[in-house]
Amino acid sequence: MRILLVEDELEMAHLLRSALEKHGMLLDTAPSIAIAREALRQPHYDLVLLDRHLPDGDGMEVVGTMRTQQLDLPIIFLTARGSLADRIAGLNGGADDYLVKPFAIEELLARIRAVARRPAQRALPVATVGNLEFDFSAHEARVDGQVLQLPRRRLLVLEALCARHGRTVRREVLLESVYDLSVDIQSNALDSHISKLRRALLEAGALIEIHVIRGVGYLLKGKSVAR
Repeated sequence: MRILLVEDELEMAHLLRSALEKHGMLLDTAPSIAIAREALRQPHYDLVLLDRHLPDGDGMEVVGTMRTQQLDLPIIFLTARGSLADRIAGLNGGADDYLVKPFAIEELLARIRAVARRPAQRALPVATVGNLEFDFSAHEARVDGQVLQLPRRRLLVLEALCARHGRTVRREVLLESVYDLSVDIQSNALDSHISKLRRALLEAGALIEIHVIRGVGYLLKGKSVAR
C-alpha cells in the first residue's frame, strides 16, 4: 500500500514513515496543499493521511480537490482539531475517518486497514495466480494456503505484479510501487529483488512465473503444468 501523508510537521512525518514502513507500507509526504495537489496528479496512491492545519490553508481543500477530480481514495484526517464540530465537518466534507492527535500508531494502523477493506475502495481484495493468492487487505501472499514470508520490498514487488497479473508491468511502475519518493534507487535494485523473489517462489512451490519483457518490464503469469 502506498500512502500520501499531507503533513508539515517534519518530526511527525518522520515518525509515521518509520512506523508504517515496518508494516509494509510506503509513505510519501507533502508539506502543503499545493504539493499534495501536484502529487495527486499521479495515480500512485491507495490512501491519503491529511492534516487540517497546513501552511497554505485548511486540509479540507485537498478533499475538495480529490472529489472534484473523482479520485475515490480513502482519506483519514490526522489533526489536532478535535472538537465535535471539526470532526463532523471533516466527515461531512468527504473524509472516511478522523483521528485526533495525539494518537497511538496501533489505532492508526487499525483505521487504515478498516478503510482499505471497504469494497468501494478496494476492487481486488484477493488476486489468484496459479496456486498463489495475494490478499491486498492483509498485505499477505499465500502458496497453497501457506503464508509466504518475504522481506518488505520483495512483498511489495509481488503485490504490484499480482495486482496486474497477465499484463506487462513497466519498470518505472514497479519502482514507484516499491520505493518512496525520497529514496535514491540504484539501477540494479529492482532486478535484484525480482531474482530473489523468483527464488523464494520456486522454493515455496508457487506455480507462477515472472517473465522479463526486455526493455519494458515484467509479466506475472501462472505456470503451465505438464500432464
